[in-house]
Amino acid sequence: MPFRSYSVGFWLMCLSSFLFFLSFNLLLPALPDHLTQLGGADYKGFIIAMFTLTAAISRPFSGKLADTVGRIPVMVFGSLVCVVCGLIYPWALTVAGFLGLRLLHGFSTGFKPTGTAAFIADIVPVERRGEAMGLLGVTGTIGMAAGPALGDWVVSHFSLNVLFYCSSAFALVSVLVQGTLTETLPPPQRQPFRWSLLRLRLEEIIEPRVLRPALVTLLCLFPFGAVLTVVPDQSRLLGLTNRGLFYIAYTVSSLTVRLLAGRASDRLGRVRVLRWSAAVLAGSLALLTFGATPAGFLGAAVVFGIGTGLNSPTLYAWTVDLSHPQYRGRAVATMYVALEVGIGLGALLAGWVFDNQPARLPLVHGLSLAVVLAAVAYLALVPTDTPGAAARQPAEQEPAPAAEQIV
Repeated sequence: MPFRSYSVGFWLMCLSSFLFFLSFNLLLPALPDHLTQLGGADYKGFIIAMFTLTAAISRPFSGKLADTVGRIPVMVFGSLVCVVCGLIYPWALTVAGFLGLRLLHGFSTGFKPTGTAAFIADIVPVERRGEAMGLLGVTGTIGMAAGPALGDWVVSHFSLNVLFYCSSAFALVSVLVQGTLTETLPPPQRQPFRWSLLRLRLEEIIEPRVLRPALVTLLCLFPFGAVLTVVPDQSRLLGLTNRGLFYIAYTVSSLTVRLLAGRASDRLGRVRVLRWSAAVLAGSLALLTFGATPAGFLGAAVVFGIGTGLNSPTLYAWTVDLSHPQYRGRAVATMYVALEVGIGLGALLAGWVFDNQPARLPLVHGLSLAVVLAAVAYLALVPTDTPGAAARQPAEQEPAPAAEQIV
């Protein structure tokens, strides 16, 4: 089994990622109704948008800190934000307080995934980078999908406050797992935290080497924000009692693809796989736009998961391929800024277009379809990369830290 050649540190990072994504996705099905009860029905698009706004703003800081202070401190800080927010949600009883807390909660995804991706890139050989990012994505996706289904069950059997405390508990366990890992940032680069590190120069905000994968990320993640915003309402309108069914169907297909095709971009090239994945995403959004039955809705979730399963690990791997090892955190952060902008714009525009009117749901998915078709057109213009070319780049020849190398 090739998976056995990965180190214990790799699998512990996968476990930490699972717990982290489970923590904040646990809340997703309950938040729209909770905000409505607080009197904020018109602000549903802000549930995701406020979260991603802070995440996007914090990415350049997390990227710089990951390249200077270390990968693990950045991850621990992000996870601790989730712990604190889960404890505060029961006390945020106004619309303004709730949305303000969503802003704070966004710091979690602004920091944790940035450190995680840089850590994994440090310990995995370039020729297996696509596979490794796929496996990491599998564990994260399980957490993202199990969260909504489990969250719906917790609320129906216990209470909303219990849900918030469960979210905090899962994040705390993620922190404990991270405490067992060995830092991978080389000692010559590592330095103690000081406030001056939070001053950013322009070149520290965006890494120009990775602008191509960043643009594709923005375009392909736009529909994710839109879907997260309207799926709970659309599930209810279609008579699906468990609002987590869409996430389950999406996850099963995404996991299957990641496990079976994790090394596809390692063998075929990043751009070629991204072209196929964007086309599949477009197909899923066409199904959501024109399908108005529970079967069509869940079928679209399956196709959406296939597209995401091909897309996500390939974008991570392409970003790291183009980055310089010394600025890997910055490169990953740039990609994540694009991700947050895409998700945030998708959520904001979906909430504005939907406006709690069921007849407008096809317009929401049609808008997402148009954005993904723009990604398809752009990728058609990007030169196809040669499989394995990244492995021959001189900048990538630095060995991973011995304590964490796989094999």
